[in-house]
Amino acid sequence: MFTALKNQPPYPRIAGTELARCYSALFVNRLAYTMQSFKPAENGKHYYFRPKNERRLTLSTLAGHLNGQVTIGLYALNPKTQRSKWVAIDADYENAIQDLLKLQWELRQDGVQAALEKSRRGAHLWIFAQTPLLARDCRVYIYNLARRLRVPVKGSGLAEGIEVFPRQDELGPDEFGNAIRGPLGIHRGVGKRFWFYGADYRIDSQIEYLSQLKKITEAEMKTFVSGLEMPEQFQPKPRITLPPYDPARREFHILDHVTGAKQRSGNYWTRCPSCAQQGRDLSGDNLSISAADPRKYKCWAGCTKEMIRTAVGCPVRDRIRSSP
Repeated sequence: MFTALKNQPPYPRIAGTELARCYSALFVNRLAYTMQSFKPAENGKHYYFRPKNERRLTLSTLAGHLNGQVTIGLYALNPKTQRSKWVAIDADYENAIQDLLKLQWELRQDGVQAALEKSRRGAHLWIFAQTPLLARDCRVYIYNLARRLRVPVKGSGLAEGIEVFPRQDELGPDEFGNAIRGPLGIHRGVGKRFWFYGADYRIDSQIEYLSQLKKITEAEMKTFVSGLEMPEQFQPKPRITLPPYDPARREFHILDHVTGAKQRSGNYWTRCPSCAQQGRDLSGDNLSISAADPRKYKCWAGCTKEMIRTAVGCPVRDRIRSSP
């Protein structure tokens, strides 16, 4: 199915259908997926994209991922059930490993066996479910755990911290949510695998190790979240319905305050002003801006709109204090 690409190193075929099936049992909760580009963008990054023609994950694709022929991204949340069969905690900041080890130890006190995976800049902590669990319960559990341990969470007013997948409590029928790199594949940016601690660095040993971990049951999760709610600072903000976009209307336009924006995949991408103030976003593409409606923009490193507006000298007005 997959052919060798020019300038790509030849990776030996080490996984067949059976290993791909075991991998699917662990990680595949829906058949939509993303694929990491072989060719880097101008900034050197290998971005992920959804395959054309709505291709669905197959055992052949999973085997190709394990054999290094492609690198896929996996979606946690299935919008048909609002459930996930795993939780991944991504941390790529200074002292990230220490925070993940704290979380891993605390999870162990609940009888939860979490697997620690190396990554390019930090690590990922994976938790598996016996049967898919409600995404909301998974998130309530981990966010309360992080708050109790004082582990920073990206996006809660912080530009650095852990990210929890699934990233949403629920999705609409045509929504995808956020994908994360599938473990044990070849990261195109560095041309290497990142292994899980706790098993020999072979695909079969790694999958056997993960398969033998104790999985959380639905009854256990209900016990973990009994009496808990999502901490207020992590609760999703209500969606705001904007009036139709009118470029002539006098209002804040983020494009007036940034430079060097380049268009790609329906969005503009440029340096995040808030990240820049903190000496971050060296590649200059953390901020995405909708080309169709520039009022919609997002920093993928976790800076809030309030932080971005303050950084460009146009802070968001406090409507309560500014009202007569």
